Amino acid sequence: MNVHTAEIDAMTRRKEAEEALARLRDWAVQATPEEIADLDPAISRLLPDAVLANYPALRREYPEEFEVDGEYKDSLPDLQNGPASLIRGAKRVIQHVGISNFRLPIRFHRRDASDLTLETSVTGTVSLEAEKKGINMSRIMRSFYKHAEKTFSFEVIDAALEDYKADLDSFDARIQMRFSYPVKLPSLRSGLEGFQYYDIALELIETAGTRKKIMHLDYVYSSTCPCSLELSEHARQFRGQLATPHSQRSVARISVEARPGAILWFEDLIDMARTAVPTETQVMVKREDEQAFAELNAANPIFVEDATRLFAQQLEDDPRVGDFRIVASHQESLHSHDAVSILTEGDTFSSESIDPKLFNTLYHVG
Repeated sequence: MNVHTAEIDAMTRRKEAEEALARLRDWAVQATPEEIADLDPAISRLLPDAVLANYPALRREYPEEFEVDGEYKDSLPDLQNGPASLIRGAKRVIQHVGISNFRLPIRFHRRDASDLTLETSVTGTVSLEAEKKGINMSRIMRSFYKHAEKTFSFEVIDAALEDYKADLDSFDARIQMRFSYPVKLPSLRSGLEGFQYYDIALELIETAGTRKKIMHLDYVYSSTCPCSLELSEHARQFRGQLATPHSQRSVARISVEARPGAILWFEDLIDMARTAVPTETQVMVKREDEQAFAELNAANPIFVEDATRLFAQQLEDDPRVGDFRIVASHQESLHSHDAVSILTEGDTFSSESIDPKLFNTLYHVG
């Protein structure tokens, strides 16, 4: 009886492979580049003295008839899902990795029960474990598109986040949707109406198994300097000198955590901002409206510190609002610099560091 050890079997298989390789090389030496490419272009690599300038002999026409089957799909390289040995740089956890600013039309539900379709910019990210090379970015888009036909709300964003968190096998995930939300507003006195557009973002964050729903609103208003107003009135009263106080376009970015329960509508947050600082910039203006706006500003002069506290007061009084942050910028007409203020409540928005370009993002130009 013959007994074959594992070592003898391995030596036999290697000898067979060497014989097959030699036979393949003998064939390749006699074959044309086209014949080699037709069988398998990789065979050219077995010819150390061959000139590879013509390797492989590629077809130049787009193969419209080509169809991808499962076997071919499985053969495609996927470096992002490769082994940890492919990682470049420090093997560290990445807190955010994904895609930013892919756009699609989304339907939103309004406070009056109507729906509105708006072009929406979506950012989706997940966390990445230290031993994973990367993620398939397209899965985020595919997961989101599955829910894009539904009327959007935080509940549907919940479903999209759940899908791509599972698809990408991640422990943390987040989705943000940005859009410009139109609201028709009346003028102050003339009876005209026009659309005011509000930059709004919805954000759903899951960290360590806890989900938070965040709403961001950019509110644009006029701020009249209280000091400048008093100085102008002093010049009128004591010297009969015409003087005008300085005022400027100002922006507050109001970010709130929406608590579970009653719905916090976009319009509700806008109303709170307008109640706090009623000098919102106007859309349709005739002479009587311009005069009214001057009077409204004179009745509501504010420093940037006043603005953040007035907004905070409205948010504090609403049980639907949890943590919040207010970032205000008064883009001075007196100075060549801006006056800024940040007020936060709770841990969600607490940060010791400020993005160096944060206040640059608060400019709203026509």
